[in-house]
Amino acid sequence: MALLASGGLASPATAAPTPLTVEEQRLDRAVPQEILRRSGFDTAAEEFARALGSAHSYAQAQRVVVRQGSALWQRAVARAQGRGPAGGDLSRDDDRPLYWARLGMTREVRGWEPEFGLGDAQRARLIGALERASRGQEDIRFPRGKGIKRILVTGFDPFTLDRDVRISNPSGATALALDGTVIETEDGPARIETAVFPVRWQDFADGVVERTLRPYLKEVDLFTTVSQGRVGRFDIERTNGAWRGGFPDNDTIGRTETVPVTDPATQPQWTSTTLPYEAIVGASTGRFPVYDNTSVTEIPAGGTEAVVRPEGPTAGSTARAGGGGNYLSNEIAYRATLLRDRLGLHDVLPGGHVHTPVLQFGTGNTDPATGAVTDPEFVRNRLDIVAQVRAIVAVAITSSIS
Repeated sequence: MALLASGGLASPATAAPTPLTVEEQRLDRAVPQEILRRSGFDTAAEEFARALGSAHSYAQAQRVVVRQGSALWQRAVARAQGRGPAGGDLSRDDDRPLYWARLGMTREVRGWEPEFGLGDAQRARLIGALERASRGQEDIRFPRGKGIKRILVTGFDPFTLDRDVRISNPSGATALALDGTVIETEDGPARIETAVFPVRWQDFADGVVERTLRPYLKEVDLFTTVSQGRVGRFDIERTNGAWRGGFPDNDTIGRTETVPVTDPATQPQWTSTTLPYEAIVGASTGRFPVYDNTSVTEIPAGGTEAVVRPEGPTAGSTARAGGGGNYLSNEIAYRATLLRDRLGLHDVLPGGHVHTPVLQFGTGNTDPATGAVTDPEFVRNRLDIVAQVRAIVAVAITSSIS
């Protein structure tokens, strides 16, 4: 049987366009459209569709989605870092234009019917390639040579959008603000590279975290996953648990189960941070307090009921929540630190999870139905959180790398 260069069958079965996801269906609401319009990202999907329509083969389509996805990521990073036109009056630090523009682009692929025919598996691969490229996952490029430290930071998409579709995620904003930047430390410069992850259980089960991080963990000097956590505080999560608590993701799907990983026979119930949490908590990094969070929820060895352990897990217990809960924040921390340990890097690579404060709108702008998509306090809160994450990373570098 002859194969194309793309790896597909020479005559793929043509499939009908796939239904829109729950995430993509939200795109037609007024708030996402306003966010896109006020950032200049409202033309991204249309421009992408034109480029995709020029593809006359699956191989050409692959190149288009990678090129256009990478361009979207680079455009969002440049906007966040003050390069080029703002495209509108929405503050540059906003992570939401990238999120909604990406959904516009994946929606175009989902409904595309090229003349050369597109099978279900091929369409899924195109969407996967677009996702990876537009999240910075294919754009992690550390400088070679000695004399510079290499730091990897990750963030997340907005989530709980059915509660308030205006929501922004400060961890995603942090990723855009820090990508490719350099922190000067007493031990020399430190280069930061970043990526953003979806808030979807299935992507994590499919190995998106491990696939993205594995090529780099042996070459970086420090990593931290970042997500939005509690109101009014930062947390350095001491312990991560191997349990999914079932809270619905961005496609309104829940999962209640042990975190699915490869080689489950050797899967631990708990992993731990190797970030210098004492130094971070003791430093002055910004206006929000920073805590060393040691609490977990476990089923004790021989027990049947879950209990909270403020000082961390006990021997032989079964995880029900890490310090960061049992949602995807905990899971990315668990997966990243488990990968660190399976690569034999536990004792040499500082890494763990930072929870940011919840990003809140200003007083009087708290009603999702009538509130504005942004306000001065909202912007100030996001800028302060981003700056404090950067300061926390700087402390971690200075305290753990020599």
